[in-house]
Parts: sequence; structure tokens; C-alpha cells
Amino acid sequence: MENFRRVQIMDVDDGTLLPFKNLHPHVAQMRVKEGSKIRNLVGYALSYMGSEGTGQIVFSAYGRAVTKAITCVEILKRQVGGLHQITKVQYKVLQEVWQQKGTEINNPAPCLTVHKNVPSICILLSKDPLDPQENGYQAPQSFCKRETQDEAISMKRKANESIGEGEG
Repeated sequence: MENFRRVQIMDVDDGTLLPFKNLHPHVAQMRVKEGSKIRNLVGYALSYMGSEGTGQIVFSAYGRAVTKAITCVEILKRQVGGLHQITKVQYKVLQEVWQQKGTEINNPAPCLTVHKNVPSICILLSKDPLDPQENGYQAPQSFCKRETQDEAISMKRKANESIGEGEG
């Protein structure tokens, strides 16, 4: 493979339907990519979920962007609160085209096509209740944001005090 370079990546599964039942007709789909900025994704999602008449949003990602999509979902769940979640994990097929680097190598195959299965995730967040019997369902989390911040501050203070005592 050192004599080849990747020239194209095609998404074979592009345009497939979302793996969720009973979606609202105007559900927003956030396609998270490796270079996407979390603050941009979360900012749009917050404004979308804050508007009237919208109650569902789907985050989808594949490959190395999966962790970024999960991060966005967790931030959004903390900011909005009371969101029901269904998570679907699957594989996505990518087709890579590789081309020879130079003409000095006489290989009968000037191009190679590689089909890759990469992990992908689709996460549905909804203000409306979802079917709890659905695989991947998570009920809304109940927590008080203020108490969590206060606990974090007190834990930091205790850690700093114990470090300060140990230096003496």
C-alpha cells in the first residue's frame, strides 16, 4: 500500500433511512463529521430544540466522529433536560479508491477499490415520550445542575487543600 494513495472516499449507504420508528416529519438531522465543531453543533441543536413545535433531533456519525456525536448529545441533554433518548449502533459501508503514486511501477491494477465497514451511531433525542420497550432507550435523567456545580467546586477545594497540606 506504500505505492498507493487514497484519492476518493464514497459513502455507499448515503441516503438510507434513519433506523427509528414514528419520527416527526420535520425532525432535524445533525450529521456529525470528524472536523465538526462541537460548539456549532450544540448551538444549533439548542436553538432548534428551544423553538416551538420542534421536539425531536437526530445526531448521526460514523468512524472517528462517533465520540464527538456522543459528546454533543450529552451536552444537549444537560442543557435542555427531560429528553428521551434512543441509540442505534450499526455499521456503515465506505468505498475507498486508491491510485498508484507513480508510473515507474508496472502493476496491472492502476486503481484499487476497498470496501470498509466502519461503526456508526444514530441517536434520537425527543421532548415527547418514546417507547421504553425499544432497544437502546434511555429515560430522561433527573439532576439539578446547580447542585452538581456546587459539588464540583467543593471537591476541587478539598483536592487543593489536601495537596497544600502534603507539601508542608
